Amino acid sequence: MGGGPGRRGRLRGAMRVPREQLRALGLVAPLLIFIGVTFIAALATMLMRSVHDPVVADALPETVALLRGWDGERLPAEAVYETAARELSRAGEERTIGQVAGRVNRVQGGLRSVFTRTARDLEDEAPDPAAATGTPWRDALIALDTAWADPATWHAIRTTGERFTSRNYLNAVDMDRLPDGTIARQPEERRIYLRLFWRTLLVSGAITILCLLLGYPIAHLIARAPPRRAALLLVLVLVPFWTSLLVRTTSWIVLLQTQGVINDILVAIGLVSDDGRLAMIYSMTGTLIAMTHVLLPFMVLPLYSVMRGIPPQHMSAAASLGATPLQAFLRVYWPQSLPGVGAGALLVFILSIGFYITPALVGGSDGQLISNMIAYHMQTSLNWGLAGALGGILLVGVLALYMVYDRLVGVERMGLH
Repeated sequence: MGGGPGRRGRLRGAMRVPREQLRALGLVAPLLIFIGVTFIAALATMLMRSVHDPVVADALPETVALLRGWDGERLPAEAVYETAARELSRAGEERTIGQVAGRVNRVQGGLRSVFTRTARDLEDEAPDPAAATGTPWRDALIALDTAWADPATWHAIRTTGERFTSRNYLNAVDMDRLPDGTIARQPEERRIYLRLFWRTLLVSGAITILCLLLGYPIAHLIARAPPRRAALLLVLVLVPFWTSLLVRTTSWIVLLQTQGVINDILVAIGLVSDDGRLAMIYSMTGTLIAMTHVLLPFMVLPLYSVMRGIPPQHMSAAASLGATPLQAFLRVYWPQSLPGVGAGALLVFILSIGFYITPALVGGSDGQLISNMIAYHMQTSLNWGLAGALGGILLVGVLALYMVYDRLVGVERMGLH
C-alpha cells in the first residue's frame, strides 16, 4: 500500500516521455517530409534512372528477347526482322517510337530518323507488306532503309533493350561496351566528360585557394576589430548573400567585358591600349573571378568564427619569447585557425563543384564545368540517365572528400560554431 503513489508517479513519468518525444517528432515532421520529398526522393529517382531504362525493353520485348541469342557478327535471323517490324509498327501506332528512337540513337548515332521513318512506312503500307509482295522481312526492312543491313543497328537495339544497365556510367567516364562485350575507350572526339571532371576539380581547387588567400586576412581583420567596426565589416561580407546570384553574375559581365568598366579604367589610366583590351569574360578567367566573389563569404565566416576564439595574448606571448611575427603566426596562430581553414575550404570546394549559373553566364565554352553538362542533358538532350550518372559520380566524389576530411581532421572540429 505504501508504495502505490510512488509507483503511479513512475508510471506517469514513463508515459510523459513518449508524449514529449511524439510532440518533438511532430514539430520536426514537416521538415523531415520536406527533405525526404525534395532531396532524398529526387536524388534516389535520378540515381535509379542512371541504371534503369525500360523504354526499349517495353516497346520491343520480343525483338530484344530474340537478340539475346544473336552472335553479334552476322545479320539476325528472319524471325528477328519479322518481330522487329511488327513491334516497330505497334510502337508507331502507340506513339512511343520517338522515345525508342531517342534511346537507340544515344548508342548509335543517326538511328533516330531510321526508326521513325521505318515505323511510319510500316504504318502506311499493308498490314503484312512482306507477305503481300512475297519478299522476306529482311529484304523488306532493308528496302526501307539500308541501316537495317548493318549489325551495328541491331547491336544498338540489344544494348538499349537492357532494363538495368551500366551504359550511362561507362559513357560518363568516356568508355563504351563493344559488341563482343569488352569495354574500351570512346573515340577521341567523344571523350569529353573526364576532361570536364578534371577541369571542374582544378577550377574548384583554384577557387578554394583564392578564397583562402583573400578570406584569411579579411577574417583576421574582422576578428581583431572593435565590435562596431567588426559588425560593419561583417555586413559588407554578407552583402553577397542579400543579392541575387543572377544579379551578381550579370554585374560581373558588365565589369569584365571588353567594353566594360574595368577595361575602360585600364585604358583611361594608360595600362592597356584601346586596341589591346583584355578578354576577361566568356573564359576561364571570368569563371574564376565571378565564382571567387560569390563563394568568398563561405570561407570568411568559418574562419572568423574560429579566429574570434583565439586569444590575442597568444601572439604577444610568442613575441615575448623571442619569436618573429612570421614565426609566431606559423607556430601559434595558424595551427589554431586550422579548423576554420578546413571548414571553409570544404564548403567552398563542395559548392564550387556543383556551380552552374555562374559558369554558364560568364564562362563561355572554356569556362564550362561538369554541372553545365548535367544541366544540358537534363534540359536539352533529355538524357536523364546520363545526367544521373554524371551526378552520381559527382556525389560519390563529394562523399569521398567528406570522408577524407573527417578521417584527417574530424568533422567535429569544423569551425562553424
